[in-house]
Amino acid sequence: MKAQQELDRFEIRFSGLGGQGIITLGKIMGQGLALGHGYNVTQTQSYGPEARGGSSKCDLVISSKRISYPKAESLDLLVALSQEACNAYFPYLKKGGILVIESDLVKQPPTNQFLGLPFTALAKDKIGIAQAMNTVVLGALSCLLPFINQATMRKSLEAVLPPKIRAVNTKAFNLGHRLAKKEWGEDAGEVWRVEEYEEID
Repeated sequence: MKAQQELDRFEIRFSGLGGQGIITLGKIMGQGLALGHGYNVTQTQSYGPEARGGSSKCDLVISSKRISYPKAESLDLLVALSQEACNAYFPYLKKGGILVIESDLVKQPPTNQFLGLPFTALAKDKIGIAQAMNTVVLGALSCLLPFINQATMRKSLEAVLPPKIRAVNTKAFNLGHRLAKKEWGEDAGEVWRVEEYEEID
């Protein structure tokens, strides 16, 4: 079990196309970090001109302290689920930040330093529901981010879902966590284990 960690400020941007569940993904992770883990969290979002098929992004700012400015401008983590989103937001990723991509949809990442999984295909082929893709992403990030406890985030996910879709989304979450651990390695998030993210004694 990961120990609770002190966070000064950690910025995440989820980005992609309308219909991929970007906003829902951000809201569920934000709620899990705030209520389940005890962090201060701000969440902001924006849509493109079309709801489905247009651009969509959702930002989280996470901190153990009070958050003075709620918007993300220097990203520690960029999750890009479309090529357009990757191109548009990669410049906001800070030095040492991590890019996570949907590897089937981002064919030309702007850097060779990234982590990728075919999230949509995994949801469709392994879970049977393509719309569960965002929950696969949530599971993968729960493996990657050193300040997220997997069991706590899964409980937060289950708490907000209607009973009829709870089981399938729990399966999707577990799939994402398992494959991230396998493909990215257990130490993929070590880049963030610097002084400002030290564990609380």
